[in-house]
Amino acid sequence: MHHLHHLSEQEIIRREHLQELRNLGIDPYPAAAFNVNATAEAIKQEFVDEAPEAFQDVALAGRLMVVREKGKVTFGELQDSSGRIQLYISRSDITTEDNTDLYDVVLKRLIDFGDYIGVRGFVFRTRMGEITIHVKELVLLSKSLRPLPVVKTRVNEASGETETYDAFLDPEQRHRQRYVDLTVNPQFRATFMTRSRIISAMRRFFDGKGWMEVETPILQPIHGGAAARPFKTHHNTLDMELYMRIANELYLKRLIVAGFDGVYEIGKMFRNEGMDRTHNPEFTSMEIYVAYKDYDWMMNMVEECLEYIACEINQGNPVIAFDQHEINYAGPYRRLSMYDSIKEYTGIDVSEMDEAQLLEVCKKLHIETDKSMGRGKLIDEIFGAKVEKNLIQPTYIIDYPVEMSPLAKKHRSKAGLVERFELFVNGKEVANAYSELNDPIDQRERFEEQLLLAARGDAEAMAMDEDFLRALEYGMPPTSGLGIGIDRLTMYMTGQHTIQEVLFFPQMRAEKS
Repeated sequence: MHHLHHLSEQEIIRREHLQELRNLGIDPYPAAAFNVNATAEAIKQEFVDEAPEAFQDVALAGRLMVVREKGKVTFGELQDSSGRIQLYISRSDITTEDNTDLYDVVLKRLIDFGDYIGVRGFVFRTRMGEITIHVKELVLLSKSLRPLPVVKTRVNEASGETETYDAFLDPEQRHRQRYVDLTVNPQFRATFMTRSRIISAMRRFFDGKGWMEVETPILQPIHGGAAARPFKTHHNTLDMELYMRIANELYLKRLIVAGFDGVYEIGKMFRNEGMDRTHNPEFTSMEIYVAYKDYDWMMNMVEECLEYIACEINQGNPVIAFDQHEINYAGPYRRLSMYDSIKEYTGIDVSEMDEAQLLEVCKKLHIETDKSMGRGKLIDEIFGAKVEKNLIQPTYIIDYPVEMSPLAKKHRSKAGLVERFELFVNGKEVANAYSELNDPIDQRERFEEQLLLAARGDAEAMAMDEDFLRALEYGMPPTSGLGIGIDRLTMYMTGQHTIQEVLFFPQMRAEKS
């Protein structure tokens, strides 16, 4: 074992225990299934003292988390996926005349804190009132070779408060070793369980409307459908550059051309950009396209959908607290045009301004700009700096300047604008939607304007997609489309402040060896 010199004293002892177990003929990693018929939490909720016979034969498996020996009796705590329950193990129950090793050697010495075990026995309540499993049979299911961090509590003599110390709470360690985090900090599991319920509620809502879940390529020859820098990769057999998708919009629209009435996809997008409290290089997005609809219809649909999801995860209540705010996901949401929102929060009307005038406004408001920024980007910067943070309750910002939205349809009555909205909650965007652009000639011109921005150095400008234009030329019905950032929605519905807290495995810099 050439790597033993790296091991801590505890790790060396555990490897010795492993060998001793094998010497006794006990497999520390047995192959046979251990059939569980109960969980810790269910027993604690359902056990009644008047009818203990319903719990005469329970089988549970999990980690042994706490062990207290009292002579010929050991009290332990078993932690399974639902929670923890006390174990009572007496020497006389788990040993026979010819084999006393199981208690004296195996349990007392060779099974360590954190090992996976299976137990069978009956449930009773101790004199202290604690629901407990009286163990009749115990098997080692998997030996743990690294000790888990021990989170300790003590009562402060002066205040009488219970204090926790040696907790495993360093965010970097927690995110890097999520398997340790969720074992010793089970309070963080709830966020991930809610995340799963948010996604399944969203699916139920869409499926109930008859829309179809589809899958489109993650590796794309042209990255399109959004403004972002892509990750690039190479396919050897075809000898071609491919991009990881920054959006799936242009593929989903091809399916609307193909004659589907409603299609949606929930999946990973990839953007080769900065990481911060609300951005991870890979993130989960839901995009949906429904034929014969427009952005007005979509605003109502989103209100209905988010209210449904909030009620599903929050016992029928659409109001979910975030910080000191009570966020109400039941509609209708406030609607404010992009230009009016800037006017409301800066006092400046930018609606008629050209690039030069907008640069002056940015200067006056101390907003950084660079030469690659066209009119749309400058308006976006002003909005981002001065308006966004004020939009706490769900708010629709609608009717964007055409320069900001190369894939949205021109406004039916207001020149220079498009039919687009973004939904803001807690000062951040959680959804983006359009009446989709389905005029292939107009779409080609917009792509050409994007190419000019790219030539000026805008790394986020869109590329020309000839096949997408060909699809539009075959005819796409009027359509409304929507994208929702699942990670951000989850943050706001679970009270988390960083995207890292709602991703099991957020992107991390390389670990120092």
